[in-house]
Amino acid sequence: MHGISRRSVSGIRPQRNGRTAARQVPRRLETMHSLPSQPLLKAVLWDMDGTLVDTEPYWIAAERALVESHGGTWSHQQAMQLVGQSLLHSAAVLQAAGVGLEARDIVDTLSAQVIEQVRKEVPWRPGARELLDELHLAGIRCALVTMSEGPLAGVVVESLPKPYFEFMVTGDTVTNGKPHPEAYLTAVERLRLNDPSVTIDHCVALEDSIPGATAAIASGVVTVGIPHQVPLPEDPRMITWPTLVGRTAIDLQQLVADRFAAANLFEGAN
Repeated sequence: MHGISRRSVSGIRPQRNGRTAARQVPRRLETMHSLPSQPLLKAVLWDMDGTLVDTEPYWIAAERALVESHGGTWSHQQAMQLVGQSLLHSAAVLQAAGVGLEARDIVDTLSAQVIEQVRKEVPWRPGARELLDELHLAGIRCALVTMSEGPLAGVVVESLPKPYFEFMVTGDTVTNGKPHPEAYLTAVERLRLNDPSVTIDHCVALEDSIPGATAAIASGVVTVGIPHQVPLPEDPRMITWPTLVGRTAIDLQQLVADRFAAANLFEGAN
């Protein structure tokens, strides 16, 4: 769920500073990074709703309440069709379901209700905070790439105990929402501002929805699908994990290494 406008990409407190270099790197990653020929995992791009936090039940409840307040009905099947979509797209669907409000009013109403619930309890997805913490300790850059708008994303990020995310790309800072790749391409460009050596092949995206996975794949970054509310179709361009529980920075590093190995084999064959 998210909204779209043409404002510039939002940022939050950067985490890469003088203290970053002083972080203790886990021995496993230190060993892999010491290999000169080893292509490095340089950044992890996190979707939020359904991947980092399980806010979809909050969105569904807000949608149902809004539709019913306008005399309509809202089914679980209808709600599932909005998972991962932009808030403006969702607003149009809700208008078709009988909500007699302008799209912006619908977005604001839904977002306010979800923010209220998140302030009461942040529903973290299993394994997400543990993986975030390991990446932080290893000095791997992380960015939030979500189609939720800045106010909601900010509440989630502020609830974390450390500055895990270097910056956010939110739905109200891009022109084209997921499944368009703009948000992920924007994130990679932001990463390159501090490290021009970063390419899409050094980045891994974590996604739970079809629109989100489609956007990540289209951008060219290594894409991991962690299905939650909606099953993800099999796609040779995407790695599917049932959960983030037990997943480590080494697992993500291996995906980057596999990408480079596959590219080298392809080039060798030609």
